[in-house]
Amino acid sequence: MTIETSDIRGGTEGIGQGGAVVRAAVRGLALALVSLPGAVLCFTLSLVSIALIPIGVGIVTTPGVLTGVRAFADWRRVLAAEWGGVRIPPAYRPLPKDANPWARTFGMLGDPATWRDLRWLPVDMTAGFVTALLPAALFLYPLEGFALAIGLWRVFPDGYWYGFVPVTGQASAFGAAALAAVLLLFGHHFAPRLLTAHFALTRAVLGSQQGELAERVRVLTETRQVAVDSSAAELRRIERDLHDGAQARLVAMGMDLGTVEMLLDKDPAKAKELLAAARRSSAEALAELRDLVCGIHPPVLAERGLGDAVRALALRLPVATEVTVELEGRAQPPVESAAYFAVSEVLTNAVKHADADRIWIDVHHADGMLRIAVTDNGKGGAVIGAGSGLAGVERRLGTFDGVLAVSSPAGGPTMVTLELPCALS
Repeated sequence: MTIETSDIRGGTEGIGQGGAVVRAAVRGLALALVSLPGAVLCFTLSLVSIALIPIGVGIVTTPGVLTGVRAFADWRRVLAAEWGGVRIPPAYRPLPKDANPWARTFGMLGDPATWRDLRWLPVDMTAGFVTALLPAALFLYPLEGFALAIGLWRVFPDGYWYGFVPVTGQASAFGAAALAAVLLLFGHHFAPRLLTAHFALTRAVLGSQQGELAERVRVLTETRQVAVDSSAAELRRIERDLHDGAQARLVAMGMDLGTVEMLLDKDPAKAKELLAAARRSSAEALAELRDLVCGIHPPVLAERGLGDAVRALALRLPVATEVTVELEGRAQPPVESAAYFAVSEVLTNAVKHADADRIWIDVHHADGMLRIAVTDNGKGGAVIGAGSGLAGVERRLGTFDGVLAVSSPAGGPTMVTLELPCALS
């Protein structure tokens, strides 16, 4: 994963020397030519339709017009994310599917997101149009200056103004070329940034901080519910294991000891056999209790940290496993526990389903993130879906704002990457 990120950045730096300028110019020109008439049309239709509401016509037309405005705004959100890396989450209130035109009209007009869209349209057709067109202008306008220098000035016998340079002869044409070179250099450095500034302006007007907060609350609510459900399921598992395992053995051992007490004088040989059976039962009960404690929180994790705990997991696998750990401290115990059991589940899936003969585990901490990559050379095809072990891992990590990424093409290899935000101490 680190190698892929490095390659992408290197490619971007290479493109940024020339290709990014051309790409920003082409995208800005296309955006300006398409968005200006689109914004004017959407704004005009919206004003006319809303103005016709008092006479009843707008009740019928406004929902359709505002739906078109939302579609236009959503298209710009997609372009902002894909072309500018600027995320603008939508925050529209849901409408009932069976709502009549009256309810739909006033439901949409009562949505603050609708009025943000309408405020954005005049901004987009003015300042937005200029910021979108500037990258193209900084790329195309210098070409005109160079063309004047190589003889195009002769076509204008009465002279020609290039920027602030009056072109009346070859010398002044070279001055125009010098200005063109300065503009091209300026565009070389600032054209991609101007396109990003265009999308930043779009986010400033179209975006909603409340929408982001609402999405955050929704995610936290879901992860809290998952954590509560997981804790309840874990408590039920512990209770079941204690009841069906160690508790049953301890009860049987107590009954054997009672029988031994009665047979001690009458049949010492039989009493000795029952004592041996009771000793075996106590050893088995102790082993089950030890396994249960390890399932709750492994002692090696508590005593020696995540790195050694993952190494201990690898030693128990029937597949050759290589572990690389680069941690300069320890995370908080809940984070270590979540990471440990997530890795354990991923390794279990790899052993059961991947048909791999080698596994690599990389554990390191960088940029405030604990990153764990588990790679196997198996058959691939792993997906995060309902009912799969990876879905459970994703829910476990989500409780801590963690993420799970899976790369598993058919034929392998499979790489599962876990990321948890944390600080080491």
